[in-house]
Amino acid sequence: MTINPHLQGRSYPAAEVYDVGREKIREFARAVKATHPAHFDVAAAAALGHRDLVAPPTFAIIVAQRADAQLIEDPDAGIDFSRVVHADQRFIHHRPILAGDRLVAELHVDGVRAMGGGAMITTRSEIFALTAGADAAAAGDDAREAVATTTSSILVRGEGQ
Repeated sequence: MTINPHLQGRSYPAAEVYDVGREKIREFARAVKATHPAHFDVAAAAALGHRDLVAPPTFAIIVAQRADAQLIEDPDAGIDFSRVVHADQRFIHHRPILAGDRLVAELHVDGVRAMGGGAMITTRSEIFALTAGADAAAAGDDAREAVATTTSSILVRGEGQ
């Protein structure tokens, strides 16, 4: 199956809520060797002006990859995940991710470029924190706060590559 060239401009709505917990932050920080006390100790985070533990900057990848899964699993996309090579990942943070956040991500396909028998696909995930009581499916702009924007590029190798 070949990559659908009409993916560019497609968007996938925010779906599943990701609840950020203290232990998730601590586990991620240990995994990526982030040692700042604000990742582990609430008092250290509070001393910096935060209401709870602060996630390492790359923590946003967890939520972004959940959004990317919508594209990968879309049968109309034509993506064979066994042929995917991750090419690039970038983060823009609008505010820190904190324990207690309820995050959702909208996925946007910003680019599809044919490369030999494959394609380079660039996606952007807009990650938002839902305000108290907001539901992911019904969350309007006033019920969510921008947290991060991630941009990812994947190379989908063609047959024989």
